Amino acid sequence: MPARIRCGTCAWADHEDFYPPGLKPGDRLGYYARFFSLVEIDSTFYALQPRRNFAAWAYKTPPGFLFNVKAYGAMTRHHRQPRPGEENLAEVFRRFADAIVPLREAGKLGAIHFQFPPWFVRTPENIRYLAYCREAFPDDLIAVEFRHRSWFADEEATAHTLAVLRQLRAVHVVCDEPQVGSGCVPRVVAVTHPALAIVRFHGRNRATWYKKGETSADRFDYLYSREELAEMVPEVQRLAQEVEEVHLLMNNNRSNYAVRNALDMMELLGLPTPPRDHRGVPVPPAAGPGQLRLF
Repeated sequence: MPARIRCGTCAWADHEDFYPPGLKPGDRLGYYARFFSLVEIDSTFYALQPRRNFAAWAYKTPPGFLFNVKAYGAMTRHHRQPRPGEENLAEVFRRFADAIVPLREAGKLGAIHFQFPPWFVRTPENIRYLAYCREAFPDDLIAVEFRHRSWFADEEATAHTLAVLRQLRAVHVVCDEPQVGSGCVPRVVAVTHPALAIVRFHGRNRATWYKKGETSADRFDYLYSREELAEMVPEVQRLAQEVEEVHLLMNNNRSNYAVRNALDMMELLGLPTPPRDHRGVPVPPAAGPGQLRLF
């Protein structure tokens, strides 16, 4: 039986023109959840969030909604030098694990997403660190995304990397991103865990891939055409034959690009989608008792 396919975006606070004018920031997640059943939390990458935040996010979303949670930057070796309070890495992991308990208890924790930096190369030491991350969350799904080409440099490296992820019971994150330099990986469509496959769409803007702007939107400034997304539909369908669930996450967060492309992909896959206006954003359904959601 084919997997359930969920489409969503990386974060919900961005996406200009998606939210109605005057909507309070605290109401954005609830509005977002009227159209999508999945989101990736990226604020957890920048700072350790308190447990109350996760409890609030669980409360504001309907049953069946899922969150993929990005691991904190210290946990993914993004911080080259420990910041205050990070000297004890085991304590950082413990605090992160404690904070996400409300999502787990609500049945809304999808995967813990470990996105490693370009300087995290394929070495025995770093493979041991992957095992450390796995052991820190023995009962949760963890997903691994690489940003250095050494992990998929050739057929031998690719086979070894996928074998390591399978041995660790970790989800391989398929990335669609610009192919420029060593700080990117090719789109390797493969399954390493029977429960889940993840595809992250970073856009294909070669000129901005290494750009350091004020916001991530400066880097992921790309709107996929429907033709580009359609080319990937067979790959998504193949993944869906091998796992229980597929998560498709748009990280091209300039303007409302991610929302538009998430809805494009839903339409291409034959999933229920709302009507859209001339900007490509969904027209909200009329509120009322028993209002049905799209998922």
